[in-house]
Amino acid sequence: MYESMDELEASVRKRLYRMRDLGDDMAAIRGRETSEDGSMTVEVDGNGALLDLELSDGISRMTPEQFEQTLVTTAYAAARNAFAERADLVNTFNDEVASW
Repeated sequence: MYESMDELEASVRKRLYRMRDLGDDMAAIRGRETSEDGSMTVEVDGNGALLDLELSDGISRMTPEQFEQTLVTTAYAAARNAFAERADLVNTFNDEVASW
C-alpha cells in the first residue's frame, strides 16, 4: 500500500489537515435570512443556534402571534440554509475520503 514510511506519514498528515479544514469550515457556517416583510433578520450558526436577531420598527405593528410566526419562520429558513451548507461540506468531504 505504502512503499515508505514517508509516504504513510504524508498520507496521514494530508487526512489530518483535511479533517481540521472541515472542522474550521463547519465552525464558520452561518445561515442568515430576512423575513418577507423585512421586519427581522435572523442569523444562526451551523448547528442552528441563534447568533443574531435584528428587528426593525415593523415589529411594532405586529400582534404577538404575528411576531412569533415571523420569528419562527425566519429562524427556520436561516437554519435550513446553514444545514444545507453543512451538508454540502460533509458530502464533499465524504467524496474526497472515498477517493483516497
